[in-house]
Amino acid sequence: MYPTGRVWSEHALRVVADTSEALVAACAPGVETRWPALYVRARDDGDRSVRMETFDAMATGVWELANAVWRETELLLWKPPAAWFSVNAFYTSAGLRNWYVNFEYPTRRTTAGFDTFDLAVDLVVAPDLSRWEWKDEGEYAHVRRLGIVTEHQAVDAARDEVLAMLTERTGVFANVERWAAWRWEPVWPPPRLPRPRAVANRASFGPRRGTDAPAGEVTQRPGPSLFGLPGC
Repeated sequence: MYPTGRVWSEHALRVVADTSEALVAACAPGVETRWPALYVRARDDGDRSVRMETFDAMATGVWELANAVWRETELLLWKPPAAWFSVNAFYTSAGLRNWYVNFEYPTRRTTAGFDTFDLAVDLVVAPDLSRWEWKDEGEYAHVRRLGIVTEHQAVDAARDEVLAMLTERTGVFANVERWAAWRWEPVWPPPRLPRPRAVANRASFGPRRGTDAPAGEVTQRPGPSLFGLPGC
């Protein structure tokens, strides 16, 4: 939990599966989110330089949330309960666009859903797993300098674990064809976030996925690297 106890961002998701192996959740364009106002400005203006300002604001503990919506892509997220990462698949009308490994705290379930905290560094993987590249290393170095992220050994171990999954085709990567065929069901109603007043009274920081949303839905509160997610 961040020392200020404030929520950094939120994201409504729909639960697809919830087992001892992993939580699987999804969203589609138009789903409700709340992000720091600086990030919304950076996204709308296409100005990546503002991204660093958002981390500086996090370090000071002073920011405001702004309402927004998820854009462009459908998302399917796979999160083992004790993992320091989640594996995200992004889809367009043409199909699976890419995999995206988001390094983050293990899930902590709450009355509102579940929380995690983004650790800034990410891994982008081709749909067929033939190649991958690290992303946001500069942001990761910056949040380390600011003292926002201190779990360096856990991040390094998680990196090694994910690379082993990729090379050995284990975990979610053992079922690439099935995941590639997934689509958001048009009959699913879009997930909704809880009312802002109820959210403000919760002492939590980072991503939360929760049960305040209707059955089958979840509320996520993501940390800084949600900035890096393509298709946001």
